[in-house]
Amino acid sequence: MKKYTLVAVLMLQLTGLGVAAQVTNAFNLSVYSYAVFIRNGDTLHYRILTPLQNDRQRKYPLVIFLHGSAERGNDNATQLLNGGYLFIKDAVRTAYPAYVVFPQLPTDSTWAPRQISQDSAGHRIGFIFPDAGPTKVEQLLMLLKDSLVKAGTINSHRIYLGGLSLGGIGTYDLLARYPQVWAAAFPICGAGNVAFAVKFKEVPLWIFHGEIDQRVPVSYSRSYYKTLQDLHAEVKYNEYPGVGHNCWIKAFAEPDLIPWLFSHQRTK
Repeated sequence: MKKYTLVAVLMLQLTGLGVAAQVTNAFNLSVYSYAVFIRNGDTLHYRILTPLQNDRQRKYPLVIFLHGSAERGNDNATQLLNGGYLFIKDAVRTAYPAYVVFPQLPTDSTWAPRQISQDSAGHRIGFIFPDAGPTKVEQLLMLLKDSLVKAGTINSHRIYLGGLSLGGIGTYDLLARYPQVWAAAFPICGAGNVAFAVKFKEVPLWIFHGEIDQRVPVSYSRSYYKTLQDLHAEVKYNEYPGVGHNCWIKAFAEPDLIPWLFSHQRTK
């Protein structure tokens, strides 16, 4: 997709979501390089942001962010729609130099195994999380992470994870499967098998959700927060009164989110 076409698409989508104030930032999304990771015939499209002053002798943090269901596809562009601008602000890139990866799910794929649960009237009431292995995309993503670390430019003690909606579900799943990888994580309007929270109790979390979310019930975030508190984990929780599913707009506006994220690193 040509640069000016991408900008036009993003401007229309941003305006349609009622966040026109972010439109000017769409012009800077071209700083994310286009990339493709292929392993054993499977392909993962992703965009990657490199540190502003990239010293090849230095190891930098890595942030992986998982998009929601509406951004699935194969254009390797729309996954930047929600959150891509967060990491390209001059102040952020100067104070917190890092590699940032936005992978894109193929259409009809999911980050994590899950099924939608409905009531007798066909209304969504939650999710069912089957006892299954990681999805193919999750496996590819972890192989991509490994390849970036092996390249010698990533600080393996400072790898962070975030995601919204479907990506929030993926965030909880990846936390449970690979807790030893992540230095901190921020799931936004996500869900998962809360019983698995014990697996990642050592990973600091900042959870976000809208009080009146009709797509992903807020009860999941409340349950994760309470469970992690009971486990004496480092966890923060922001629930936004009167806000629906798109609470990521509020979450991304939190001035302490980026400083909080980069303040953490694993000790082993």
